[in-house]
Amino acid sequence: MKKNMGSLDKTLRILVAVAVAILYFTNVISGTTAIILGVLAIVFVITSFLSFCPLYLPFGINTSGKKES
Repeated sequence: MKKNMGSLDKTLRILVAVAVAILYFTNVISGTTAIILGVLAIVFVITSFLSFCPLYLPFGINTSGKKES
């Protein structure tokens, strides 16, 4: 796996995950919405720590700023 996520991308994903967690724990979201957003937040956190997003591959997106060789 080559890294394809830059620091801004990773930071935004972590912030979205934290926002979802705050909304959940303050009971703003619940039920199916909470489950869907919770799973998405977990995926965001995992991809942020790995610096790799599998959905970027088919589209050729690379936000890391490094040229692929």
